[in-house]
Amino acid sequence: MNNNFMSQWVYTPVVKDHFMNPRNTWKEEENFAYDGVGEVGSLACGDQMRIAIKVKDDVIEDLRWLTYGCASAIASTSIMSELAIGMTLKEAYNLTPAMITDALGGLPEHKFHCSVLGDKGLRAAIDDYLEKQGRENPFKKHVAKIICECKSVTDVQIEDLVKSGEAKTLEDLQKLTEYGTVCGKCKQQVSDLFDEFKHIYNT
Repeated sequence: MNNNFMSQWVYTPVVKDHFMNPRNTWKEEENFAYDGVGEVGSLACGDQMRIAIKVKDDVIEDLRWLTYGCASAIASTSIMSELAIGMTLKEAYNLTPAMITDALGGLPEHKFHCSVLGDKGLRAAIDDYLEKQGRENPFKKHVAKIICECKSVTDVQIEDLVKSGEAKTLEDLQKLTEYGTVCGKCKQQVSDLFDEFKHIYNT
């Protein structure tokens, strides 16, 4: 990289380090035998991510990742991988974008969404692992946040409906959950979440 580019660098030294020297990347020649894999995002929208995990005794023993995206997405996923290795599945499932961003020493506000892909990809890999094991996912309810109080609709419920393809439109989502049919205060928040999940899961 040229000196002019580096002089305009607006990220923290930690972001720079993880962007220039990303950890735990999934190298093409590496035969990584994973127990669960998750893929989120869309190349059409600019960011795509794949995360694979090895699990032993419900602890993430190892992790590899691939991402197509900006410096923030690369750095966020790199540091997320370091945080997640050694965590229990429950701890890893509760890893938040804010925790990832804090570990990086902060991100520009308009780049915060890049850290969202990392935690969503990790959760998708854990979901895949539990599904392959024929196990229920006990972690989802602990990360759920109620968005529509009148109908007790959570962000996890919205995410699942978008991810599965059951809710292809907001109209579908409303029929399935009845969000916004009482006081209507949640409509904008639901709409924003719906758009975010459509982007993340490329549905």
